[in-house]
Amino acid sequence: MKSLFPLVFSTALVCSCQETMAAVDLILHNGKVYTAEPGQALQQAVAIENGKVLAVGSDSEVLRRKQAGTRVLDLGGKVLMPGFIDSHAHVIKGGLQLQQANLDGQMLSMDELEQRLRQWREDGKAKHGDFLSIGGLPSTYWSQVEQFEQRFNQGEWADLPILFVGWDLHTGWANAAMLERAGIDTAKVKSLKGEELATIGHHPDGRPNGFLVDAGLYPVQELLPPPTEAELMAGGRAALEHYKRLGITGWMEPIANEIPGGEVNNASVGVLPIYKALAERGELTAHVAALLMADSKAAPADLAALDKVRQQFKGIPNLTLPGIKVFADGVAEIPAQSAAMLEPYSNSKQSGELLIEPAHFGELVSAADARGWLVHIHAIGDRAVRESLNGIEQARKARQSGIPHSITHLQMVNPKEFARFKPLDVIASMQLYWASADEASMDLVKPYVSAMAFQYSYPARSLLKHGATIAGASDWPITTADPWKAIYQAVSRTGPKGVLNATEGIDRETMFQAYTLDAARAIRLDSEIGSLKPGKQADMILLDRDVFQVEPEALRDTQVLKTFFAGREVFSITP
Repeated sequence: MKSLFPLVFSTALVCSCQETMAAVDLILHNGKVYTAEPGQALQQAVAIENGKVLAVGSDSEVLRRKQAGTRVLDLGGKVLMPGFIDSHAHVIKGGLQLQQANLDGQMLSMDELEQRLRQWREDGKAKHGDFLSIGGLPSTYWSQVEQFEQRFNQGEWADLPILFVGWDLHTGWANAAMLERAGIDTAKVKSLKGEELATIGHHPDGRPNGFLVDAGLYPVQELLPPPTEAELMAGGRAALEHYKRLGITGWMEPIANEIPGGEVNNASVGVLPIYKALAERGELTAHVAALLMADSKAAPADLAALDKVRQQFKGIPNLTLPGIKVFADGVAEIPAQSAAMLEPYSNSKQSGELLIEPAHFGELVSAADARGWLVHIHAIGDRAVRESLNGIEQARKARQSGIPHSITHLQMVNPKEFARFKPLDVIASMQLYWASADEASMDLVKPYVSAMAFQYSYPARSLLKHGATIAGASDWPITTADPWKAIYQAVSRTGPKGVLNATEGIDRETMFQAYTLDAARAIRLDSEIGSLKPGKQADMILLDRDVFQVEPEALRDTQVLKTFFAGREVFSITP
């Protein structure tokens, strides 16, 4: 034992010296540091070395590590947090829309809408080859289908194919010239039955009225020429800048094998080449967890083809491909009503469209789980949520992999499902910006669903009470990507028409966790990012206000002063 002592002592001395000699690149001190580590109080300072967190603690503890070349930043008492993570956003698509004709959810009069179309026709923003297209229309427009027909099927628009796309990306309206190009006519309508018939709005005699939903919309969208590589790169750069300003340093891209507006199949590479190109140029200053969309009725054998796509994009800095995304249903708002419900809609007596096959969906989830892939499921209606959980349950019975599968949107959840999330280890990826008493919820959903279903709209607190993990998400560009507006809505649940079930409101600290460590787990990067912990990458944001103390109303206007990615400042508001 005596002969080992000098070796042990010298090894300890070397380790001590190496720690002392570590090149501390940056120290941020005199702040309120929220680490997102469970149970940890606010700290004062952080030391960064080689892009990673070296130490977190009090000013005196961390400033001791200062060296000659260390940059020191006095935070002036401001709040420093981990970079936010968006667990569901179509980011390249959002970047494209920043440059194209888009209402961004704004409800205009018909006269104003027509004038906006003329303006975007002239400046080129609405032009897509021979077509005109405007995105981001709120669903409240679809109660005015007759006015669309009267205005955009005649005069200067009669021979010009036009497509208006809803903010939800599931609905739209096409004028007669556009429908003709897509082969949608009375004969087409009369050939459809059941749920398919509901995808094309029509008059009693079968003439299409222009309203389209999901399967009815896709053939029309596919007529638009796909964006060029240059346009996609410009969109990617615009999106990255937008997210830096919002302090978002990571996200899940849920349909990465789709070029916006294009068809998706098992061999599609979608926007993955754009992320690869941005990474190769050193511009991808964010963590992107890219999912490949699998068909809702895909079989386990289909995963092999998707894996061939995955293999083409492995080993790219800041890009991971952790799994697949599946649609279980559509949307709940009238007139689409394609979200799958346990009780039928009161007007149509139909229950929406369940896209997955309950008898076989669990086989797909289990096969993905066996490959080590997460499964991320779009589920809006309470039946879609139930069947999604049933599919995940089958995978959990086969093995306890520890892979955090997730369900996103969760607009309506039956109370019987609340207690299933925790034991099945299912993350609730929720867009709580939508938890608002607004026209969409109060006018387009509430009158047509059961009182029970509506009572549990976006049931954040109920899920939390039963131990579920919530991950923050936006679904940008469907609605704003700004996490602070979503945090405010999650706390207040207020809207222009009152409060959407105040008992489902949750506290701000839970939402801070939802956009940091819990969202990091949703994209399977929680061992690397999501909290300010020694050894993790130093993704951080500096805020303009004390978000722990301000009134809830002030949360929604929070501004990011600085964004750091891997310890490097990638965004700053110049004083």
